[in-house]
Amino acid sequence: MRRRFRRPGGTGNTAIAAVTVVALCSGLWLLHDGAAPPAPPQPSPAQARAVDDDRSGGPVSAPALPPSPPDRIRIPAIDVDAPLTGLGLTPTGSLDVPPAARKNLAGWYEAGTTPGERGTAIVAGHVDNAEGPGVFFSLGALRKGSTIEVDRRDGGVAVFTVDAVEVYDARDFPDAKVYGAAPRPELRVITCGGGYSRTTGYRGNVVVYARLTGSR
Repeated sequence: MRRRFRRPGGTGNTAIAAVTVVALCSGLWLLHDGAAPPAPPQPSPAQARAVDDDRSGGPVSAPALPPSPPDRIRIPAIDVDAPLTGLGLTPTGSLDVPPAARKNLAGWYEAGTTPGERGTAIVAGHVDNAEGPGVFFSLGALRKGSTIEVDRRDGGVAVFTVDAVEVYDARDFPDAKVYGAAPRPELRVITCGGGYSRTTGYRGNVVVYARLTGSR
């Protein structure tokens, strides 16, 4: 199922071009015959971003880190511990995705911001494949205040705190909100969700919003 996304820019992370992500949302596992498997969890309205999020009293954002490619992402609250591969664009201009056969592999948009650098870094992964749940199957169960850790190639670890978890219908995907320029180091983690159709796959996307709150 096709999903409309906006390609992040460089360090300032200005959204500069529309691309299409094609392979995250087919729901191959749910297409199997037999008893229906459990659907991935979806975020509740309580996990949505507050209007005055920067004044919510949560952890203070940490200073930006130098650019460094990421190698691994860990989200302890939902038992994610996965390697990261670089994602580029396909010949048709769509954002590439990790190989579906490697269900514990996530990807990051390597032409954009690196996690921990000022701007908005993008990580995406499958919700499932033909064999079962994928790396981000439980992403919709994540809650505000949860921690995301990204191992960087420079030997450091960027630590992010989740500000919000939201789900969007594909027709109403908020490009500017998800991919817009950020003055601080931010992270978006994206997979599919928002209901499921056997003919078209998942109808939308789950998006986690997080900001850098520490490093080690």
